[in-house]
Order: sequence, then C-alpha cells, then structure tokens
Amino acid sequence: MSSGEIRMQTPAFHHHEHHHCTGTVLAEAEQRARRSGVRLTPVRRRTLEILLEEHRAMGAYEVLDRLAAEGFGRQPPVVYRALEFLVDQGLAHRVQRLNAFAACMHPAEDHEPAFLICHLCKRIAEAPADEIRAALVATAAAFGFTVEGMSLEATGLCPDCSEGNDAR
Repeated sequence: MSSGEIRMQTPAFHHHEHHHCTGTVLAEAEQRARRSGVRLTPVRRRTLEILLEEHRAMGAYEVLDRLAAEGFGRQPPVVYRALEFLVDQGLAHRVQRLNAFAACMHPAEDHEPAFLICHLCKRIAEAPADEIRAALVATAAAFGFTVEGMSLEATGLCPDCSEGNDAR
C-alpha cells in the first residue's frame, strides 16, 4: 500500500470534512448492524456518535458524562454495555494503552488496525496493520509461540503537534 493510500485511511491527522466522514461511518455502522441482525438502540447509537465526534479515544466515564448530560442516565453499566456491544460488533475499538474506546472508522471492513496515538492532542488514527501482524506472527512462530491476540499501538506526534514542536 502506498503512503498516499495510507494517508487517505487516516483522516484523523489530516484536515478533512469531519461531518462527512462521521456521516459515512455512521451509515456504514447502521448497515453492518442490520446485516448482523442486531439493533443500534438509542443509547448504542448515541455512544457511537459521541465516539465519532472527535478522532480520539475516549474513556468510558467521559462517554458516560456526555450520555448523562443528554438525559440517558448516569449508570456505568449502561455505557459499558453500549461500548462492549460496539466493540463486539466491529463498530468501535478498544485502545489498550489509553484504557479508552474509539469509533471504528472503517466499519464496513473486517480488520485489526494498528493505532497511531498522538501523545499531545490524544487524536488517534487507524493504520493498516496486516503486514505488521503477519511479521509478528511469523517471528513468534520461529520461537514456537502461537499468537492468539495482539494490540498494535504506537505513540508519537501527529503532523499538527509535530509542526508545533518544531517551533519550540
């Protein structure tokens, strides 16, 4: 995959029409839910919308605060069930390093991305990771180790924060 193709898949770090990408992802998520025979209840849908509002991972309690402010109640199990549903359905990802959740930006595709996390602004991007995962599985196999799961996350600086650091 060329860097141009990768750039198109990581809008979080590039200026774009955010309302358009949010609408597209939400429509894809609704289609995926219909195909799977599950319902995006009002709480599940609003939880996904909250995650889509910014290209960053959010903690469960941050999502809960937003839901509560909008009249959905302040019961932690409600948000945890909604987030678990979204992750199970491939509509959101858990970002282990941040103990947080992010909307899946490609819900029409089955994939396991690597996450690029800006440690200053906290925005994240999904990056294609098939080649990295294959290399790690092959390396592990050489040690007689069978990989059963992995989370690929890298921290650093996004282009905007990188430019800001150059001036310092």
